[in-house]
Amino acid sequence: MAFVITQNCCTDASCVPACPVDCIRPVPDPSGVGNQMLYIDPAACVDCGACLQVCPVGAIYYEDDLPEGQTKFRDINAEFFDRRPLETRAAPPVAIRPAVESGALRVAIVGSGPAACYAAAELLENDGVEVNVFERLPTPFGLIRSGVAPDHQRTKDVVGIFEPALGGPGAGCYFNVAVGPDISHDELLAHHHAVIYAVGATASSSLGIPGEQLRGHHAAADIVAWYNGHPDHADDDVDLDSPRVVIVGNGNVALDVARVLLMTPDTLAHTDIADHALRRLAAGSIEEVVILARRGAADAAFSVGEFLALGELDGVDVAVEGELGHRPDDDFEAALKYDLAAEYRDRPATFGNKRLVFRFSTTPVELIGTKRVQGLRVREGEREETIDTTLVLRSIGYRGTPVADLPFDPSRGVVPNAGGRVVADGQAVTGVYVTGWIKRGPRGVIGTNRGCAHETVNALFEDFTAGRLARQVGPNSDVDALLAERNVPVVDWLGWRAIDAAERDRAADSGRPRVKYCDPAELVAVARRQ
Repeated sequence: MAFVITQNCCTDASCVPACPVDCIRPVPDPSGVGNQMLYIDPAACVDCGACLQVCPVGAIYYEDDLPEGQTKFRDINAEFFDRRPLETRAAPPVAIRPAVESGALRVAIVGSGPAACYAAAELLENDGVEVNVFERLPTPFGLIRSGVAPDHQRTKDVVGIFEPALGGPGAGCYFNVAVGPDISHDELLAHHHAVIYAVGATASSSLGIPGEQLRGHHAAADIVAWYNGHPDHADDDVDLDSPRVVIVGNGNVALDVARVLLMTPDTLAHTDIADHALRRLAAGSIEEVVILARRGAADAAFSVGEFLALGELDGVDVAVEGELGHRPDDDFEAALKYDLAAEYRDRPATFGNKRLVFRFSTTPVELIGTKRVQGLRVREGEREETIDTTLVLRSIGYRGTPVADLPFDPSRGVVPNAGGRVVADGQAVTGVYVTGWIKRGPRGVIGTNRGCAHETVNALFEDFTAGRLARQVGPNSDVDALLAERNVPVVDWLGWRAIDAAERDRAADSGRPRVKYCDPAELVAVARRQ
C-alpha cells in the first residue's frame, strides 16, 4: 500500500526531506519552471505516513482513503514513475549557518505573501536573527488570503506553517504600513542590515487587441480580488448579468474564476467568499463560461489536478471544442492534460446543467462593441467567428511593476537580480534582495516560493558571513516612533489575530470558515480591539 499526492499539491516540498526512502519526485527548484505537482512512487513507498504529517495543504492521502473524485490520482502517481523510474539521488547539501549575535542581523521583508513568509520562516530558524515584515494591507498572507479560490480552503491551510514564525520571538509585524508612502526604502536600510522585497507581480498583462477599453472587459485577477474581499477591489462594479462569460487564458486562475462563476450560491455560501460577491453571484445570470486557449490542450497552463477536479463540479458540464493539438510522448503532465481534454470532449451533456467550455487552438482577435463589450471575435485556423458575450476576462499572466528606489527590468517585469541579490549597473546592491515573482517572474505555485526564498536567504547569509552586512543600524524603537509621528495606524501580529478571531466569530452560526472584513478602516478598528 502507498500514500498518494492529489489535487491540492502546492509543491511546497516539505514532504521530500520527510520521506525516509526518498521516493517523492520531482524535486522542485527555485525557477518555478516544470511540474506543478509532486508524486509518490507506490513501489518504493514504505507506508510510514511521514509525508502526510508534514503536508501543509492536506494533499496527501492513504490510497484506500482517497476522496471520491480523486481516486484517479492513484494511477497518476504510479504512471509518473512508470515513465520515469525512481533513481537514487545524492543527499542535498545542508546549509551551515553562522551563529548570529543578538542585534547583528535585522532584516526587513516587504510584503507578506508566500514568498515573504517562506523567507521570514527560514531566517527565523537562526537564533539571534530579527525579522520585521512590512505589509501595505492590514492583513497578512497576500495571495493566500486574496488570491486562492474561496472553495480551496485546504490550500489556505499553508498559513499554518507561517504563523509560528510571524508570531514568534524575533519577528515584528508592521501591517497597514506602505513602503514608500509611510516609510521609505532608505529608512528601512537605516534600521535594518538587509531588506528583502517580496512584493509579487500584480499588474495583469494586456491582450493587445482592439476594444480592450470597452466596459465589460476586466482582468481576471481583479475579479479574483473582488470575490475574495481584497480592500482595493471590494467596491468594484462587476456586472454579472451576462448568460455567457469568456475568459481568455487557461491557467489555474482562469479555472478558479470559471469555477466560482458557475458554482451554486449554496455551495459558495460555505466558503469564505466576500459577502458582496456572494450576493452578486446569486443574483447573476451566468449559464456558460468559455475558456479560450491559443494553443492545444497539451500546452495548457493549468495544472492537471485543477483540470481533473472540474469534472466533479455539481450541475456543470465540462465540454471541449476546437482542435486539441498534438499529444506529446515525452512530457508526462502535458500528455495527461491532452488525455483529460479528450475525455471531456467525449462526455455526454446533461440537460439543465451549466456549461464550462474549453476552446483550444483559438485566438482572440477583437472585442466588439461601442460603449461596452457585445462580443469577442476569435480565430480558429482560417475561420473567424464572434462569440456573443457582455463580459470578457483576460487571464494571460502577470507583470511586476517598478519598486521605488530599486532598478527595474521593464522587458521582464522583474527587479534585476543574481540569485536574489538586487543588481544595478552590473553590481550587487549591498543589503538589498528580492524573492518571489518580483525576482523570477510570475511562474510556479505557492510552494515554488519556498525554494526561491531559500536561494535568496542563502545569498543573504553568504553576505552576512563575508561581513558585507556589518554596520550600525537604528533600533526598532526608532521605526515605531517614526510611524507614530506620521500617524500610521500599524497593525501588529496581535492585531491580525484579533481580526482573524473576529472574522471567524462572524461565521460561527453560518457554517462558513470566516466572514471577511473588506474595509481597511474597519480592519484597523477591529485590530485595535485586542
